[in-house]
Amino acid sequence: MLKKILNHRFVMFSSILGLIIVVVMVGFTKSNEVEALSKYGSRGDEVRQIQEKLKRWGYYSGNVDGIYGSQTLEAVKAFQRKNGLTVDGIAGTKTLAAMGITSSSNSSSSSSNNNSSDVTLLAKLIYGEARGESYTGQVAVGAVVLNRVKHSSFPNTIAGVIYQSGAFDAVSDGQINLTPDSTAKKAAQDAINGWDPSYGAIYYFNPSTATNKWIWSRPMTVTIGKHRFCK
Repeated sequence: MLKKILNHRFVMFSSILGLIIVVVMVGFTKSNEVEALSKYGSRGDEVRQIQEKLKRWGYYSGNVDGIYGSQTLEAVKAFQRKNGLTVDGIAGTKTLAAMGITSSSNSSSSSSNNNSSDVTLLAKLIYGEARGESYTGQVAVGAVVLNRVKHSSFPNTIAGVIYQSGAFDAVSDGQINLTPDSTAKKAAQDAINGWDPSYGAIYYFNPSTATNKWIWSRPMTVTIGKHRFCK
């Protein structure tokens, strides 16, 4: 009789232990799914955003169809390799952040805040670099930042471009910390919206003060005020 009771309790204990293991494994899987926001086989708007950005930057040549297929997988891997990320082909939180994409798991208010912070930071750079220039000249400076974001030789986010070591005098001398005026903010928004008076330039300089011989060798696109814009 005692043996039967012990066997019964052992069976119950084994069942409970098995259930606990299953629950833990399910929880672990769900945790991984949260990290792997978009991956091979995924579909939707987030995948479309990934494809659009990678196509613009030259990593992806397929259709922007919102389907995470083999071409998208390889493009994500190439982007990860270029940007020092884990090369797994999964667009998790770190990869999406490097692309400047707000996770679909976040609220629309988070996306709005992210865009607002980009406008503010770009306005600070414009104000620090070109507050004495015409409105068109200020938008052009902002456009250079956006053109660098799209260019494979530069970081892929506005903050990454602006704070790249030695890229802008306003960052080096602290003028990036000044409060931008309404004109600089409007110029930043216009640049983000796609206006590019620089005609695709990724550099600009003041010919009156430039001492770097290399910058003079760059093909000029346009001169606006004191700045010469070039590629």
